[in-house]
Amino acid sequence: GSPNVDRMSENKSAGGKKGQKESLLKVANVDIKSIPEPAFFEERLKVWNELKQKEKEENATKEKDIKVTLPDGSTKDAVAFKTTPMDIALSISKGLAQAIVVARVNGELWDTNRPFEDDSTLQLIKYDDEDAKKVFWHSSSHIMGQALERKFGAALTIGPAIKAEKGGGFYYDMSVPASADGKSVTFSEDDYPIINGIVQSIVKEAQPFERLALPKEEALKMFAYNKYKVQLINEKVPDGATCTAYRCGPLIDLCKGPHLSDTGKVKAFGVVKNSSAYWKGNENNDSLQRVYGMSFPTPKEFKAWEEEQEKAAKRDHRLQGRQQELYFFHSLSPGCAFFLPRGAKVYNTLMEFIRSEYRKRGYTEVITPNMFNKDLWETSGHWANYKDDMFEFEVEESTFALKPMNCPSHCLMYAHKQRSYKDLPLRYTDFGVLHRNELSGALTGLTRVRRFCQDDGHIFCRKDQIKSEIAKALDFLKFVYEKFGFTLHLNLSTRPEKKYVGEIATWDHAEKVLAEALDAFAGEGKWTIKEGDGAFYGPKIDIDVFDCYKRKHQCATIQLDFQLPIRFGLKFVKADNTMDGDDAIPVIIHRAILGSFERFMAILVEATAGNWPFWLSPRPILVVPVSEKFKDYVESVRKQIFDAGLDVEVDESDSTLGKKLANGRVEGYNFLLVVGEKEQEDGTVNVRTRDGVVHGAKKVEEFINDCLELKKNFK
Repeated sequence: GSPNVDRMSENKSAGGKKGQKESLLKVANVDIKSIPEPAFFEERLKVWNELKQKEKEENATKEKDIKVTLPDGSTKDAVAFKTTPMDIALSISKGLAQAIVVARVNGELWDTNRPFEDDSTLQLIKYDDEDAKKVFWHSSSHIMGQALERKFGAALTIGPAIKAEKGGGFYYDMSVPASADGKSVTFSEDDYPIINGIVQSIVKEAQPFERLALPKEEALKMFAYNKYKVQLINEKVPDGATCTAYRCGPLIDLCKGPHLSDTGKVKAFGVVKNSSAYWKGNENNDSLQRVYGMSFPTPKEFKAWEEEQEKAAKRDHRLQGRQQELYFFHSLSPGCAFFLPRGAKVYNTLMEFIRSEYRKRGYTEVITPNMFNKDLWETSGHWANYKDDMFEFEVEESTFALKPMNCPSHCLMYAHKQRSYKDLPLRYTDFGVLHRNELSGALTGLTRVRRFCQDDGHIFCRKDQIKSEIAKALDFLKFVYEKFGFTLHLNLSTRPEKKYVGEIATWDHAEKVLAEALDAFAGEGKWTIKEGDGAFYGPKIDIDVFDCYKRKHQCATIQLDFQLPIRFGLKFVKADNTMDGDDAIPVIIHRAILGSFERFMAILVEATAGNWPFWLSPRPILVVPVSEKFKDYVESVRKQIFDAGLDVEVDESDSTLGKKLANGRVEGYNFLLVVGEKEQEDGTVNVRTRDGVVHGAKKVEEFINDCLELKKNFK
């Protein structure tokens, strides 16, 4: 997630579809030349021009003939420090030059306007590439940043792109100076069309994006007006080192890039929402204003995105939770869901599903305490690295904390008696309640909560068992997600470049074992390597889950941990009856299938939008009497179904039969059983489904058997 956290209600358009469209697309007629430029523009541009001229002169002395190799193996003649990827694209076709967003030079993302520096390989990347989208949105944030500077004289802080799987788009955080009369200035929805209008002018100007490497002392001079930039420079740029900045029009900002060739490529732009944030996400720092935006290469794509947003708003699990009477939240317990009977039923069904599989797959369920003395967290390392995210309190002059994860307590459970190599693998699973001290502004329905449960598992095994245990965990994943109609994509996250613990040889062996397991499970070339994305304590398999709407979620995880067993001094007796050497230390596999039940339920609620499969449904069966006089038979039907272990309700309202059926379909009951005189005489029910299809009369026993079969097959 973002390092900054929203701390007040987001301002969004109100009034349904019409209001939303006005909020995103309405453009004020703004004469950009009539807006006075902030005082810092002139000095900033002066430093830029001096350094840019110096760079230009230096590059002229480095020019030489080079070769650029394209993906098909063909080559193009070029001049180092002069020819750019855009020049190559134009030499191929004007259409290609218009379509490309960014280049990849020698495997590195590269501005299309940035000259080659030596013989190079070149890929020209269009918008449909994930990296290209990130570049497109990051450039759009700079365009919006220029508009915010022009309108408010704002001191910009950070303005990143938002990952596509998190919704895409971008934001900029800013500190806005007080007005001339000393009053604070707050960005509001009234400003949306004004910023959109300024952006439209910037786009029409097709301002080129330019890159500049500058020494630390020059960067401090260039951004002297902005205390946030000065702090970033001092923290991140060593003395004597250089950093990079980018310019489009009068905007100049610290940035690693790369960026678009020019602002004219952003053909559709809209401010989406605004909120507040803290500098660096720390509530003890300055409060800032955050502005979110979305952009696309064409208005058609923007319109399609808006339509998808409207659909997503209707599917939003917070709205669906209220409409379906599944759960709610209360200000007296922020970030903690109140699961109503129907919601608790779905929650418990998910848990029982996983629990039933544990029994088949050799897991042992355990129960561990909710709170621990801080000594446990100091041993595990969480107190040093995770303390701010834990709820701590004093008990009899000792500091305790609610557990945010189960692994340290499972280490205590492993260590409470001597273990033999014959005991391994030992597979613990725990449905214990966890608490994490999320900031109030970060809480988002069921997807970001303070109180939750996980289908948490920890496998203590020997090194020679890692491969087989990973294979079993992957098989478990596949089995579970197929039941929900979800597909998986697997990623191997390898050793971080700097922040890691343990020997490189151990990491290399573990990564090799995981790669072999992934090849065996998914097939060679069917999974992705994420270089340097592993945890500091070991490599991991990250699982991308795609629902029926092709939305990507991260729920499941499989992680290798070599360090926690060492921190807790865990050992086992080897075959030679000794406990000497590293090979007597178990490896821990951290493993979650659904992950947080709360988060997974949110995903399911949005994916189903009330059309639940029968086995999970909070409203599986509704008995609909034709009239009051059949109440005895209705009760008999209800009891037979209930006694078979199925949930069933009766519509006892005074509504007409048609109204009862219409209400039942709207409320999402899987089966509506009409019961009248003929059904009473024949011992049947007239079966209908929520899609309006009439399936006709069935014996009660036959209907029950059909339902039990649906549950058995997860239908």
